Amino acid sequence: MMWVLSLVAVLVMIGLDQWTKYLAVTQLKPIDNITVLDGVLDFTFVENRGVAFGMLSGKKWIILLMVAVIVAILVYYFMTLPKKKEYNLVRVALIMVLAGAVGNVIDRIFRGYVVDFFEFTFIQWPVFNVADIYVVCGVILLCVLMLFVIREDKEKKKEE
Repeated sequence: MMWVLSLVAVLVMIGLDQWTKYLAVTQLKPIDNITVLDGVLDFTFVENRGVAFGMLSGKKWIILLMVAVIVAILVYYFMTLPKKKEYNLVRVALIMVLAGAVGNVIDRIFRGYVVDFFEFTFIQWPVFNVADIYVVCGVILLCVLMLFVIREDKEKKKEE
């Protein structure tokens, strides 16, 4: 039952990501840029042919292979996690990273590039999308859990 709910969550998140990218392609691409909050946030259409910060630009097959390996690892860890509720946040983090990875892969396969459109104008930062937000938040959550929560559980077991 847990995996069914998780699959539904992944599909809903991917759907939201793809819907926002559809809006960016149909509404934003023709005009290129919209200021949302002057000096803070713009919607700027960008075709990203690389990965984070434009690395590996134009290396579509290497990127797809890397993402396939990452997705396989994420699914493996998800399926092998203990079925205890203490690991629910780990599951959430893995779901977020998985949804983000798949959302961007869909773009790479069907468009040949990833649609990015959020741009912080108050700092120099790459333009990003909803799938990127999923990945970053999921990785941060996973790091926090690994550094502070799961580690404490291991220490408690040693004391017992």
